[in-house]
Amino acid sequence: MSIISLVIVSHSQQLALGVRELAVQMVDEIVPIAIAAGVEDPDNPLGTDVMQVCQAINSVFSDHGVLVLMDLGSAVMSAEMALEFLSPEQRAKVYLCSAPLVEGTLAAAVSAAAGNNIQEVIAEAQGALSAKATMLGVQDHLKPHTCLLVQTEGVSGENSQEMRLTIKNRLGLHARPAAQFVATASRYKSQIQVQNLTRGTAAVRSDSINQVATLGARQGHELLITATGTDAQAALTALKALIVNNFGEDDSVVKMRIVTPQEVTPATEGELLGIAASPGIAIAPVVHYGSVPIYITQYNVENVEIEWHKLQPSIQIAKQEVQALLSHAYLHSSGYRFNSLRYC
Repeated sequence: MSIISLVIVSHSQQLALGVRELAVQMVDEIVPIAIAAGVEDPDNPLGTDVMQVCQAINSVFSDHGVLVLMDLGSAVMSAEMALEFLSPEQRAKVYLCSAPLVEGTLAAAVSAAAGNNIQEVIAEAQGALSAKATMLGVQDHLKPHTCLLVQTEGVSGENSQEMRLTIKNRLGLHARPAAQFVATASRYKSQIQVQNLTRGTAAVRSDSINQVATLGARQGHELLITATGTDAQAALTALKALIVNNFGEDDSVVKMRIVTPQEVTPATEGELLGIAASPGIAIAPVVHYGSVPIYITQYNVENVEIEWHKLQPSIQIAKQEVQALLSHAYLHSSGYRFNSLRYC
């Protein structure tokens, strides 16, 4: 099976590692994914490096194609410049993709794991926002290649079968189960379509992570899966096993241990006995909280009008102090955002 490789180019190494971790969880290391992110500057670690991008491409280079996904700005320029350091043969098999970094990487990884060619992987990455757009009701803004509907007519004379199944796992058809669904359906030659009967969605292709995600299948939703082709029955059997087994997820209810509050009493001089929140050892300064009683002085007021006028200046002073604190907090947060973004 041909496998497309991916390269993630980002200003932030932490962001790139996080995106790669999400993709790996969905495809189980089937797809080689390299990152080129951040620069070796402890004071200003955000940025991209051309040679780092070039090395990342070489580390996962595949004759079937390498798809490079970037976040913004210099990441795009660094990726473009990195191509100049590759041989013409390599350069012809490296594709820079304009898809959104997070959604595009996940869609491309699932498509590549299913054995699709580079053009199909690119199309999936480019349409990665289709599911989100559909759920938010902005599908009118989708580009033509992200169309969610599929042709429902089967090929005349071909074996067509269907089944209805209910999603049982707590989180429904979220990212990882959706990726497993696509991977399983992609193993068969039959044309497989799936529809969420509970939500009344249109039928979508089962070999597209973007389209399967638009189903919005939750726990208790009923799916209609139709397979048309020579191995239709085998495909439906495999998908049924996947759904019946909750996509391999543990659906047991997590039982919370109820801790009965106990009074903290001194054990020996200088020690306190507490209630352990979790196993292990923690070393840190101990702060013993104790409530301080508040004493309110009460006195009788003979002239309410005078006391009311005395209160007004105090209220105005309190308002001014609160406004000053808000202004200070706003200026501080604005300065922090500026310092954080100036290197991007």
